[in-house]
Amino acid sequence: MHLFNRLFTLFFFLLFSSGAVSAMTIVPPDIYGRVVINNYRSKGIVPVVFDHWLHRAKFTCRLCHIDIGFAMEAGGTKISAATNMKGFHCGACHNGNRVFGGRKTFGSCSDNFTQEEGARCERCHSLGKNVKKEYEFNTFSKRLPSKGLGNGIDWEEAENKGLINPVDFLEDISIKRTPLKMDKDVVIESRGTWMSDVLFSHKKHALWNGCEVCHPEIFPSTKKGTIKYSMLQIAGGEYCGVCHDKVAFPLIDCQRCHTKPVQ
Repeated sequence: MHLFNRLFTLFFFLLFSSGAVSAMTIVPPDIYGRVVINNYRSKGIVPVVFDHWLHRAKFTCRLCHIDIGFAMEAGGTKISAATNMKGFHCGACHNGNRVFGGRKTFGSCSDNFTQEEGARCERCHSLGKNVKKEYEFNTFSKRLPSKGLGNGIDWEEAENKGLINPVDFLEDISIKRTPLKMDKDVVIESRGTWMSDVLFSHKKHALWNGCEVCHPEIFPSTKKGTIKYSMLQIAGGEYCGVCHDKVAFPLIDCQRCHTKPVQ
């Protein structure tokens, strides 16, 4: 059985390397991480196109997925015009009053269905429409350091250099808390003798996620070695795969994680 598992893991690695999997997972940088929200398409409402790259340049993942409460899977949050207008979900920021980076955000929804309001709706409800975006990816990304696959942006380096400064606290939404200091790197041993071990940085992940995004829903235990998981599970969207291959850099960028020589 042990030999079978090793051969199966090797087969999976070769599948990645050959391009059989990468052909399915590599998407253009500007749409990597894009989520289409179509909760109300049956009612004739055009689906919303949400680009993670624009929002992650301005806000931490923790702010949106913990404080505001967006689910980690597409369609998992019952967003509606009514909840937005009450200041929930998208309306927590897009209320026409909040200011970020010296700019006031546009209001997300309105019950005043004028022609002008209709044009504002299309800023989000844009699937299949030729809507001119306020931010264009190629222009936006030129000022940021590039790296690897996915969006092709080195978000970590961009923050280190002060090129982006993601907001992690929202007045009237967030709760002031004492930051938990966890800057210890953890070595996760690879099951394959041919693959380097993973050097996992809590500090880097906590800058964007805090502790709450990962624990306890994605990783129930905080004790090293308690949970055993495989690349097949990760590729299936579990554990690291909840974020990576969706918004964070893709799994085929192996050496971004497998950086520590096997001991």
